[in-house]
Amino acid sequence: MPFFEDVVVAESISIRTTPEDLFTYLTAIVDDEGFKMLNAKNISFRWLKGEPWTVGSVAYAEKYLHGKLHKFEFVITKIVPNRHIEYMPTSRLTRRLFPKKEFIIEKESDGCLFVSSATFRVGWIGKVFFKKAIEKGLSDFRSYLREEGENLKKILESEHA
Repeated sequence: MPFFEDVVVAESISIRTTPEDLFTYLTAIVDDEGFKMLNAKNISFRWLKGEPWTVGSVAYAEKYLHGKLHKFEFVITKIVPNRHIEYMPTSRLTRRLFPKKEFIIEKESDGCLFVSSATFRVGWIGKVFFKKAIEKGLSDFRSYLREEGENLKKILESEHA
């Protein structure tokens, strides 16, 4: 039995917009205002290093998850225009438990599919002794991702209405 197991939490939603418009919207998020529109739990966002949304650039974000304020510093690790954004925490310690978050955009006949996912590492000891707390945390994060997708859908589809 491995000491840690990757658990992927993902939510997807179809949006009547082009992959280009969705990607452009996401990469236009450069400050608190744009970040807060994605989810009411988002508090603060700013770029610390590099050009926004380019590989190697570093951003800082604050958000409420399961009732607690979380502060994240992350680095962009992959950008495929109109298809994929991937980032990870800058802290090696945090990366051990939360290795990456990503947005995937797939073209559909009447728009695109937006997939937001996060990978967590859960140890077998935690699964045994903290099972309910871990399940609640993952469920809360899934709800956060779902709200993010639903808000994107409302924003982008109202622009095309």
